[in-house]
Amino acid sequence: MIKIIKLLIIDDSLLVRAMIKAIVARDPAIEVVGEAENPYEAREKIKELNPDVVTLDVEMPKMDGLSFLEKIMSLRPMPVVMVSTLTQKGADVTIRALELGAVDYVAKPQGGDLNVIGRELLLKIKIASSARVNQMGRNRLVGPPITPLASPELFSKKIIAIGSSTGGVESLSDIIPQLPTDCPPIVIAQHISGGFSQRFAVRVNRNSAINVKEAEDGDHLVAGMVYIAPGGKHMTIKKTAGRLICQVIKDMDVDIFRPSVDRLFCSVAEVAGPDAVGVILTGMGKDGALGLLKMRKNGAVTLGQDEASCIVYGMPKAAMMAGAVARQVSLPRMAQEIISACAAPSSRQNAGSMQKAGIL
Repeated sequence: MIKIIKLLIIDDSLLVRAMIKAIVARDPAIEVVGEAENPYEAREKIKELNPDVVTLDVEMPKMDGLSFLEKIMSLRPMPVVMVSTLTQKGADVTIRALELGAVDYVAKPQGGDLNVIGRELLLKIKIASSARVNQMGRNRLVGPPITPLASPELFSKKIIAIGSSTGGVESLSDIIPQLPTDCPPIVIAQHISGGFSQRFAVRVNRNSAINVKEAEDGDHLVAGMVYIAPGGKHMTIKKTAGRLICQVIKDMDVDIFRPSVDRLFCSVAEVAGPDAVGVILTGMGKDGALGLLKMRKNGAVTLGQDEASCIVYGMPKAAMMAGAVARQVSLPRMAQEIISACAAPSSRQNAGSMQKAGIL
């Protein structure tokens, strides 16, 4: 017997609540067990109905969605899908919500007709229902700022490629601030909507020692920089006159996700070969598995986030099953593993000797 997903809708708009109910009614696997027009009412409904998933509006009266999410994640962590607006303020709040532990988001289309995003909403509710809601967001509410890890004696001339989806904003927000300012260039394909990637880059840059930006077509890859692929577009890497350059392209191809992790990884495999490190993080589906396998076959170091620290162990699992992952790593250890993989041979040997001597 199929388990029915119990959904609670939290939104101050009666029309939006009605639209979400109508969309959910199309799928027999999801049942709306309740709705609330403000966080105070929602608090009682959560206690009474014990929903599997909550959809939460960003902007509401009495208490905004972000403040309510903080309370949920500190008192009763549960799967939350944010319903946000495509405004700068809405994007900023949504990115913060993902950092705090919301599983995913859907962006209200211009004109307000949620039927346009009906399929996406249903899919993300289903993904959220099976997501592992961990304590990362709750800890980030009260924990100290993340400080960068120490650099090795010398970095090798490598390029780091990272792919992620559901839960990736949270994972990347942990990893990137730990990276030192002299780290090799990093290119990232995170499944994210257009308009949100730029705000995400700004936010992570603000919290990091290393420089972070949304990638632009023609960017030269340099050490100490993180390049995040723009939402809704693909990013690949090419080599011109001995230099690595970002290519940002928007096309209507068969790829489900834009940016595509596979596209990025395949391009890195072709131009960098063994001078690369590939990392696959949390996410639903299998995007990135074939690209990471190509990177490994071409000599790159390949890392996959382990199941215990993933919000959704889909993409890393697919890569693992394909033989693309050389080592599985927990999220708290991932930044250090990336740094170690990029250390020049002499640095790695020195670190090994110090560890044996009990110094490290």
